[in-house]
Parts: sequence; C-alpha cells; structure tokens
Amino acid sequence: MAASTEHARATGPEREPGPGAGTAHATMMEALLLWLSSRLGIVVLVVVGAAATAKGESVAPFAERWKHWDASLLITIAEHGYGGDPAGEPDKGLPAFFPGMPLALRAVNLITGDWTLAGLLISFVAGAVAVVALARLAEFEGPPGAGWRAVLALLLWPMSVFLFAGYSESLFLAFAIPAWLAARKGNWPMAAALAAGASCMRITGLFLALALIVEFAVQRRPVRQAPWLLLPFLPLLAYSAYQYGRTGDWLAWKHAQEAGWGRTLVWPWESLATTWQSAMADGQFAWAFRMEIAGAVVGVTLVLILLYQRRWSEFIYVGLQVGALMCSAYYLSIPRSALLWWPLFLLAARMSTPGPRWRTALIVAYALVIGPLMALNVLTFTDGAWVG
Repeated sequence: MAASTEHARATGPEREPGPGAGTAHATMMEALLLWLSSRLGIVVLVVVGAAATAKGESVAPFAERWKHWDASLLITIAEHGYGGDPAGEPDKGLPAFFPGMPLALRAVNLITGDWTLAGLLISFVAGAVAVVALARLAEFEGPPGAGWRAVLALLLWPMSVFLFAGYSESLFLAFAIPAWLAARKGNWPMAAALAAGASCMRITGLFLALALIVEFAVQRRPVRQAPWLLLPFLPLLAYSAYQYGRTGDWLAWKHAQEAGWGRTLVWPWESLATTWQSAMADGQFAWAFRMEIAGAVVGVTLVLILLYQRRWSEFIYVGLQVGALMCSAYYLSIPRSALLWWPLFLLAARMSTPGPRWRTALIVAYALVIGPLMALNVLTFTDGAWVG
C-alpha cells in the first residue's frame, strides 16, 4: 500500500524533510494568516450576530459572551481551587479538569486582571502555536502544500469555536502537535517534554503518551532512549496524587466525570442506543445528540482508515479516544474531541491536494457543509446555549 510505504519512509530518524528555510517560513506565515483571519472573522460574526438578535435590548460585553460552560468552570478552579467557590454549592465535577489550564489562567490573569479575557488570550496565543505546528507537520508528512490545507480543515471543523473560547483545547494542541512533530523527526527528549506539557492539560495526554510508545517502536529507536517515554506519564501521576491528597481517591478525575456528567462505562451498543433515543426525541438537546452521532461516525471512519494505512501510532492515539468516548453512558463531546485528532486534518490535507476532480469536489463539499455549522456553533455558544 502506497500510504503505508510513505509512512514507513517517514518514520526513520534520518528523514529531515524537504522544506528549506524559505519554505518553512512561508508555511508558518500561511498558517498564521489563516489563524488571524479566522479569529477576526469570529469576532465580526459574534458582534454582528449579537447586534442582529438584540431586538433593542442591551448586548452583553464581548468577553462575557465567552464565559459559558467549561470556560466558567475552569475560571472557578483558577480562582478558588478544586473546592470551588466557597459561596456556592460544591461542584463534584471540578476534578475532571486537569490543572494545566487553570494554572495558565491564574498566571495570565495577573496581567489582564480579567479571567475571561485571560482565557481568550491563552487560546489565541496557544492556537497560533498549534496551527503553525500542524502546518509544519502536514508539510513534513507530505505532500508539499498540505500545510495550509490541514490548518484550514481544522479551522472549519464545526467545533472550532472551542479554539477561540477559554477552553483547554488550544493549549493542549500547542503542546501535543509539536510533540508529535518532534517524535516524527526522532527528537525524543523534546517530544517527551512537550507531551508532558500536554498531559498537564487533559486526560488525552494519556493517549498521546501511549501513542508515542508505539511510534518509538515503529521507528525502532535505540532502547537507551526509552526512558524518555515515561516523562509524559508523570503529570498524570502527579495530578492523581494531588487529588488523592485532597479526596483520598487516586481516580478522582474519573469519578468526577461520573458525578458531574454521568459518564459511566457501558458497552458501546448501550451508549449508542441511549444517544440514538435522545437524538430522535423532541428535546432541546436532540440536535446536539445528532451531532454526537455524526462525530462518532467520523471517528470510527478515521480509525478504520488509519488501520488500513497501517499508521499504527496514530491509530492508537485516535482509536483509544474513540473507544473511550463510545463506551461512555452516552455520547458526549465527540465532535469537540475531534479537534484533538490531528490525523483527521492531515488526512483532509492529503485528500485535498491537486488531483482527480472528486478530490476538488470533496473539499468544496467539506467547506460548504462544515463551514456554516462552525459559524452556527459560534453563535450558539456565545448565546449561552450548549454546543458540545
């Protein structure tokens, strides 16, 4: 298989890719231009959307329109710790959030003096780092010119609103994608250090750490470098130990997900049945559950493609996430989690390179269908409604 052969050639440490300094600079500038343009577009969309729906009423300040759902919970942790606001009811779901983003919020708030603005600033800067790394990774994997296409595919994804909001997705990607790029180039100390940063942000860091072990094996690296693979697990262990000191529970983050969102472990067909019933009902969350099912279809399809192409490390990274999400009591945040599946956007970049007409038709269809959904979700989120 051509894809497998290309992957095998790319995994060797001797492959130091083709783009020279000028091409690398151009790749970075293209990614940053797309990032800045998309951020400006979202600002205009939110401001115009708020004015259009105000109907003579006062409009909430721009920053306040982003203080919803997890963004608000992360601020609570940053401001008061995992015990929550002492003036309110204790929130048993707070330990589900890893400490990286709250610590970043606390640091940046010293500069901004505003928690929500701090979250937006973190996502803005971290997102810029992430898209540059994604473009470089896409160019490294090939074909030439895939960099900006991968970034565009990410920015058009329906849940890319969470790359703007004060969520942890941008900060995770700012560590995880450079870590993956470093691993693909054979720089394992750098890969491990960056992956450890990603592990501070989300439990997804566990899947990244496991995928790096597989990538290490695929590259047949010297055994003396293997200890570096332990580094990404240390933040996970440290956070579990911290919560054990607070609660006496080594798996406090997992039990917090169960307490806060009812995310218990079930068989995948049970989860599908529950989600399907909710998607077909007439409730206000029916559309959201339909999006969850669509996200699961995308996830399973991607896993099968990665398996077919024998991209083993990426298969582990995405496959474990898809499996965990589809074995939850019901589908929750699957399309949002797809923001972290950079193999999806690398695949979109490869498929949109010049070639048969069907490739052009596919990328046009992607933009026409996915783009409006992204805009709709931005407006929905800033209006305070549930998105994902």
